[in-house]
Parts: sequence; structure tokens; C-alpha cells
Amino acid sequence: MFNVEEELKKLPKEPGVYIMRDQNDVILYVGKAVNLHSRVRSYFRGNIGRGPAIDQMVSRIARFEYIVTDSELEALVLENNLIKEHSPKYNTLLKDDKTYPYIKVTVGEEYPRVQFSRTMKKDRSKYFGPYSSAAAVKDTIELLNKIYQLRTCSRVLPRDIGLERPCLNYHIKQCLAPCQGYVDREQYRAQVAGALEFLNGSYHPILKELEERMKAAAGELAFEEAAKYRDLYNSVKAVSQKQKITDSDGDDRDVIALYQDETEAVVQVFFVRDGKLIGREHYYMTHVSENDKAGVLQDFVKQFYAGTPFIPRELMLQYEIEDAELIEKWLTERRGGRVYLRVPRIGAKEKLVELAAQNAKLILSQDREKLKREEGRTIGAVKEIAELLGLSCADRMEAFDISNTNGFENVGSMVVYEKGRPKRSDYRKFRIQTVAGPDDYACMKEVLTRRFVHGMEETRELTERKLGSQYGSFSRFPDLLLMDGGRGQVNIALAVLDELHISIPVCGMVKDDSHRTRGLYFNNVELPIDTHSEGFKLITRIQDEAHRFAIEYHKSLRSKVQVKSVLDDIPGVGPARRKALMRHFKSLEDIRGATLEELTAIPELNERTAQAIVDFFAKRTSQ
Repeated sequence: MFNVEEELKKLPKEPGVYIMRDQNDVILYVGKAVNLHSRVRSYFRGNIGRGPAIDQMVSRIARFEYIVTDSELEALVLENNLIKEHSPKYNTLLKDDKTYPYIKVTVGEEYPRVQFSRTMKKDRSKYFGPYSSAAAVKDTIELLNKIYQLRTCSRVLPRDIGLERPCLNYHIKQCLAPCQGYVDREQYRAQVAGALEFLNGSYHPILKELEERMKAAAGELAFEEAAKYRDLYNSVKAVSQKQKITDSDGDDRDVIALYQDETEAVVQVFFVRDGKLIGREHYYMTHVSENDKAGVLQDFVKQFYAGTPFIPRELMLQYEIEDAELIEKWLTERRGGRVYLRVPRIGAKEKLVELAAQNAKLILSQDREKLKREEGRTIGAVKEIAELLGLSCADRMEAFDISNTNGFENVGSMVVYEKGRPKRSDYRKFRIQTVAGPDDYACMKEVLTRRFVHGMEETRELTERKLGSQYGSFSRFPDLLLMDGGRGQVNIALAVLDELHISIPVCGMVKDDSHRTRGLYFNNVELPIDTHSEGFKLITRIQDEAHRFAIEYHKSLRSKVQVKSVLDDIPGVGPARRKALMRHFKSLEDIRGATLEELTAIPELNERTAQAIVDFFAKRTSQ
């Protein structure tokens, strides 16, 4: 038994990481400390203005553990790793975990290439970035390969020179074909040097060269070639004009600012490389209600730069952060060169930070409008459905569908929507076990029976283990059951629920002659529904999703067994005879009703096998 008071006395006065857990051993919070003894004990003193969220967390702590480190820097790194691994509920979390694209020039090779990369390695290559748009990176690489005619193949040169024919790029004049020895190493690397100049921001030599080529081609009346150079000229000009913000010192830096409301914050980052603003990106931080802005900014810096492969020389921050000196030391070690954290107060740099903050505010307000629209599509639609049916709640809805091909591989699907959104982790597939042939009602009865019997068993097991329903997906029963069809399917569901003594509202999704949803069948009445309403659109999405999920499962089974079905259980019927039967009769029902004479008429079947087929189905019918 964990005794908090006794364990607090044992805490060492050393740096490390502490982990708070609840009664189910779920991690609530991860933190670092210069002195574990002082830091952890502070949580269990009286309320000293920590805020309601921290008080709530402390009330849920059942036990804690700690890991001693040699230094506060080691504790910082370990804290980051544990937060990323476990995403504790009470830590401020970076929602976006993205990898950013780089342009990689393999200068370590004899004949370098320009490549797209999402990682930055110590491999003697030159990296440019990170960039915020993968599409822009790919366009830039394509442009460089066109202008400088660089190779894109993976051949090992000069080892593989002359082993294979030149590729299409050589024939369309987009590669100098070093693979054939058509260009020597010095000439090729001169082309690579031009590409490197371009990536370093030197656009004028390329623009001048393209303009000259365009004019020369036009002078020779080679208008198609002139048009090609014109397009390349315009592409380079467009790229060069994107560099609107410059800085005379030409350093690499990230500009970081945030805007925060009651529940979340948006952090805006401007990426400045060689003094030019090359891109920007925004990130969401959750669990921020109890943190001040400087604390949120610090949490972002720690989590973001623990994962990004490139660390610039300088981070320009909106606020002073508490662990600035420690984080500088950590980032310096990661970068392999000095890193500075600065908060500009005046001049152009302060204006740039202010611009980042304004962008963060704009993004949060725009996304709030998006969230309102999304709530209309989801929560608002759920309320519409509940009101139409006279229900107090329809937060969790489950929909079922059956799929088969003439009785082959009967399957059922269960899709789950919570608060108007699909909850795919709770989707379930059912392979029908007791029904042969195309009987959708019998199949549905089996699916529903299995679903709710399993749920009842799971509930009993969780109750015995004293765990809540959140630990099981089947134990969570729906507020509303949606059936793909009208009266017939609804009655099947009601009969299953009645037999199991379960009370859940059941609603049928009725389709018209064009197989489009037209209304809801509930309590023996078909209710009209406004086809322009969000509730109707949600019902349609759920119905389509149940249908899609069932069909996909059925197709996957069919492709695996190639309509194996019951035919493979008949003595003497292998793959070739099975195919012959399906080709001749088209469906299982036709085979089931075939006479001995009809079967022996198939060239692939002898009389003995035909008799085995007749006997097999006769026996199944009698059972």
C-alpha cells in the first residue's frame, strides 16, 4: 500500500523527474525538479494559489514515483521524453507533432543530387530549411533539376557509369547523364554550385541566364524552347519574390509568439533562414487554463525543439521564460553550436515578434469560427436528432449494416458516432457464423445479439474488477440504435433488446426508391426530416459509413478466400472445380438446387464429384 506521507520523507534532495499517477496507475502529470524533495512535497501542502486544475490533479494522486538524474539538464530532457510518450492529462501539451521538409543536397557524393527530406542527418550533405510547405519544396527541387540538369537517379557513381542506358530525363534534356560519362565531374559540380547559390538566395545569376537563353531561342525562331525558358524565368522570379522580410545580419532564427484564451493557445513560429523569412507555422497548445503565457511559451519551446531536427542560432521570444539559461544550454548541446534565447524590446526584431503574435491571434479567432461551424455539423446535429425523436440524449449512436454476395461471406458492420463524430476505435466487424444464404434479418439478429451479449459480459467483468465503463468499448451501450432500413430491421433490433432485457431507443434510417435517405422510422411512425438540416446530413453520413464499412470488410474477405464459401468443404472440389461451378451457375443458390445431370454436364466434374455435391447440400438441408 502506497503511503504518501512516508514516501514524501524518502524523497532525495537531488535533481530529477517526478511522475504523478492515479488509482488506475494512469499518469496524470510529469515534471522536473532541481530538488525533488522540495518540489514534490509542495504539491501536498495546503492550497497556496495553485489554481483549480492543479488542486483537482492533487486530489486524484494515488501514488508518485521519481527518477533521479545527474543534472537539471538531464531532468529537462527526460521530462520532455516522458511527456511526449504519455501525454499526461495535466501537462500543457503541444498538439501538433509535425516533421518539416528540407531540401537536401548530397554534396558528399561524387555527382550530387538535390532531394526532398524530412530528417536532417550528419551525412556530409547540405540541408536547407525547414520549409512550411512540402509542395513548395518539391516545386523548388523540380525547378533546380530543370535549370541545372542534375541527376535524380539512385545509381552509385562513378561505379555504375555506362552499366545501363540513360534515362528519359537525358532525352528530354533535363539531365546531363553523368551515368554515361557525358559530363565530367568538374562540369557537373559547377552545375551543383549554381543550385547551392540559388538555395542560398542568389537568384540574379539564374534570372539573367534564363533571360539570355529565352532571347536567343526567340531570335532563332525556336518559340517552344523560348516559352520553356520564359516559364522557368517566371518560376524563379516567383520564388525570389517570396522573400519579403530580410535581415542584414543574415542569421538563422525562429521568431516565436503566442495568443492565449481560457482553454488553449496558438503559438506562431516564423522561420528565418539566412536573414530571409522562408515560412511560418502555427501550433496548438492544450491544457493551458492554469498556465501564464510565459509558462505556455516555455512548454512549447521544450516540446517543439526536442523533436525538430534543425535548431537555429537564435530564438526570438515574446516573453522571458523561467528556465531560459537551462534551455539555452540544452539547445546548444543539441545543435552543436551556441544557441541564444532573446526577448527583443525595440526595433525591427520586436516588430517581427509582434507580427507573429498578431498572426497567432488571427489564427485562433478564425479557427474558433471553424469550430462553431463544426459544432453545428456535429453536436448541433445530434441535438436536432434527439429533439426530433423526443430523446433527452443521443450523444452515442451505433449503426449496423449487413453485406454479402448471394449469401457468400455474410458480414456485419457496427459504426459508432459520439457527439456527431465517428469514433473509429469502437467500430466492430462481424463475420456471420449461423446464417447461410442471403437472409439479412437473420444476419442482423446474430450481429446485434453478439454485440450486446458481449457488452453485458464486459460490463460484469469490469464491475468485478472495479473499473469504469471507459475501460471497455462494448460495455458502453448507445443512447440510440440506428438500423439501415425501416420497420423490418427495427423490429429485429427491438426483439433482440427485449430478449436481453435492454432498453435502448431504436430508429430506422429509411431510404427512397433511389436509395437515398428520406426519413426516420421511430415508434412505428415514419418521421419526416428536413433534408437541408444538419441532423439529416449527419444521419446520411452515418448510414453511408455503416454501408462503406460493411462492404470494405466483405471485399477484404472475398479477396482473401476468392469466394471460398462452403464449396471448399465438399470432397473432391478444389480451386479449379470451384471456379468452374461459379462460372456455370453464377450463385450458390443455383448450385444448391442443381440436379446430378446438370452437374455432370460441366466438363471439369466427373460423376463421383457431382454426386458428392448433391449429397453435401442434401445433408445440409436436412440439418
